[in-house]
Amino acid sequence: MKLLSHDRPAAIPWNKGKLVGQKPPLKLQEIWGIRVRLEIEGQVRNLALFNLALDSKLRSCDLLNLHVRDVCHGNSVSKRAMVMQQKTHQPVQFEITKQTRESIAKLIETEGLSTSDYLFHSRIRTSEHLSTRQYARIVGSWASSIGLDPADYGTHTMRRTKPTLIYRRTKNLRAIQLLLGHTKLESTVRYLGIEVDDALEMAEKTDI
Repeated sequence: MKLLSHDRPAAIPWNKGKLVGQKPPLKLQEIWGIRVRLEIEGQVRNLALFNLALDSKLRSCDLLNLHVRDVCHGNSVSKRAMVMQQKTHQPVQFEITKQTRESIAKLIETEGLSTSDYLFHSRIRTSEHLSTRQYARIVGSWASSIGLDPADYGTHTMRRTKPTLIYRRTKNLRAIQLLLGHTKLESTVRYLGIEVDDALEMAEKTDI
């Protein structure tokens, strides 16, 4: 028997019970909380992944597709690197800080990686490198490790964290646009959600 439209069960919204919207960046104390735990637990790969995710500000697809040669010059880890973004097909440069270089060097040595190898290997034999799904689970575990709700944090948390900290210190939107590899300044404004943050900050400082 054919069901009439009003007899059909109501469709369940795809986002029912899920957190929708931008994932918040990590705060400075949260960054160090995660980093210290990874160091204490000897998680060599994940520490390098965490550090480079923050420094590079890359989308997960670009971060996980990095090869050793992308971040190394000869036998040493470079202070800067450049990659072609898969989404925009535009190059973007990023810095590699001292502690990140040290964690990458240790990863390369520990896993015996060659220049042609992917930097972040998957533990699954059928995959050459970490998948975005695996990476998302790892980010969730980082949040959980310091008492945060993993549902509130995702891979874009890692991409947004350093630009947000830089913007709060400098208010230099053009610099953030370049660091994120955005072609339009409006994209940077929306991505950081700074209009709302700045408006609230001004409101908080205004007594009436």
